[in-house]
Amino acid sequence: MPFHIVLVEPEIPPNTGNIVRTCSVTGAKLHLVKPLGFSVDDTQLKRAGLDYWHDLDIQMYDSFQELRDKYPTRRFFCATTKAKQSYTSFSYREGDFFVFGKETKGLDASILEANKDSLIRVPMMPKVRSLNLANSVAIVLYEGLRQLDFPGLK
Repeated sequence: MPFHIVLVEPEIPPNTGNIVRTCSVTGAKLHLVKPLGFSVDDTQLKRAGLDYWHDLDIQMYDSFQELRDKYPTRRFFCATTKAKQSYTSFSYREGDFFVFGKETKGLDASILEANKDSLIRVPMMPKVRSLNLANSVAIVLYEGLRQLDFPGLK
């Protein structure tokens, strides 16, 4: 699997369900950092993910640090509206992690500070707060896949 998607404290079941579907069709691995704003048995979550759940290896963590400790040599790109560089400014490699925060607040300041050299943003009009989380994940993930010439996808 070329990329890893990390959702830190996701809150909205349909967003996570849609991201499950995106990860499943691209071969990305999904990592969820607790606390989650919903139960993984949530009907809306399963409805949005349709029948893609069985195709996906979802890993759960009690903290972002637990995830970082498990993958100490990997690169983590953290999506935030506060980043100066666009997601297209980096050259991605197989095994990179794309990290996204909760829908209402984004990533914690401590995570942003610890990853300040790899903060990415999706450009948007300054008048809006942010894109939908599932859309942001798809945009960034597909850029990474494009850079690797869509490995394993037809």
